[in-house]
Amino acid sequence: MSRMTGRSWAYVGAGLAGTVSVGANVSHSFVPPAGAPATWAPHAGAVIGSVFWPLAVVVSLEIMTRIDWPEGWRWIALRWLGLAPVSVGAAIVSYRHMSGLLTFYGEDVITATIGPLVVDGLMVLASGALLVAPSARRAARRRPAPAPVQAPVQASVAAPPPVPAPSVPAPADRPVVAAPEAAAGVPADLHAVGRQVAAELAEKDVPLTRKALVTGLRERGIPVGTTRATELLAELKAAA
Repeated sequence: MSRMTGRSWAYVGAGLAGTVSVGANVSHSFVPPAGAPATWAPHAGAVIGSVFWPLAVVVSLEIMTRIDWPEGWRWIALRWLGLAPVSVGAAIVSYRHMSGLLTFYGEDVITATIGPLVVDGLMVLASGALLVAPSARRAARRRPAPAPVQAPVQASVAAPPPVPAPSVPAPADRPVVAAPEAAAGVPADLHAVGRQVAAELAEKDVPLTRKALVTGLRERGIPVGTTRATELLAELKAAA
């Protein structure tokens, strides 16, 4: 057998107290008034009406607590000035019926006074326990939603300035000759530059070829075509 939860015990308490309260009120309707004849019997309306009082206590409590009442003084007045007298009046009548029944059964004054409070108190307590979860849900709905958490804005880090490439000075044995075409718009003196390239290649024991000549001229900023390089190579070799 699985263990009973607190909510299950609340249902048991509400059912037990409600059954005892209804039964006591119905039984009280069969108590004959003082001086009643032996043939006395309760009216059917009195028996049916005796069931109303304990049920009115439960129903009024449910209405007061289960409904999500709007805000405002008008609704508060309706809730407490309208329903509260109903529940209090029904509870007083139900209490007097149970207390009168206990007195008729010959119970002492203390038992007749406290006994009905135990029954009605258990019924109210059990009904209130059943309202804990719905009340918590209503409170959660009324609670304002938390503000969305914004992601922290990362500070933009400025990119480091570009580091200029170090300038490499031209070798001392390689004078840089500017291209005359770019400066003055006149034909370049390829012979003079070509002789410098040829002398440099000779110092490095590199054969004077057209490819080596073209590379040397381009390193000095003088681009030449294949035909002109071939003619210059022939003139340099003839002069050597």
